[in-house]
Amino acid sequence: MDDAGEVVGMESSAPASPARAAARGASSPAKTSGRLGAAMLQTPTDLEPEAVEKVASAINGLLADAFSLYMKTKNFHWHVSGPHFRDYHLMLDEHADQIFASTDPLAERVRKIGGKTLRSIGEIMKLRRIQDNDADFVSAADMLGELLADNKAMAAAMRDAHDVCDDAEDVATASLLEDLIDQTERRTWFLFEASRAADQSGH
Repeated sequence: MDDAGEVVGMESSAPASPARAAARGASSPAKTSGRLGAAMLQTPTDLEPEAVEKVASAINGLLADAFSLYMKTKNFHWHVSGPHFRDYHLMLDEHADQIFASTDPLAERVRKIGGKTLRSIGEIMKLRRIQDNDADFVSAADMLGELLADNKAMAAAMRDAHDVCDDAEDVATASLLEDLIDQTERRTWFLFEASRAADQSGH
């Protein structure tokens, strides 16, 4: 074998350096970082882990719905048209502000009990139950009717989430939901009264 062959053979049979061996055996930075990050996000709580998971799942669904309902309400606020434009335009802006104001308390309740909340528009799309309306034109009456139905559905979903909180003995999240249910029912009331004709019961 020539000199080059001997060198190649010696290099291939040489034991790996301690640094190389350690590098091969170590976990990837991404995996290590992921494990450490997950542990760091586990806020201490006296709730059972299973309860935290159930409450977080219920609240994250509501949070996704809130973002979706906020966007739809702003869409209708921007595009409403007709003789009652000013009244509807201002009412929907007020409703949108109220809905958006609910998102931070909902997300922070999840974090306070050690859960993880939404990170992206993609997650909102996966979890939301309130659907978009991308039509080129929607009449004012149809806008109010659709938002009325959406707010009623939101209140019902909040009651379901309240039951989950009761089962988990999470009184703080349940208390937050009681306030938000009241707000949602107020929006439903206003939409109902604004949408009914003067000569009809509205039911």
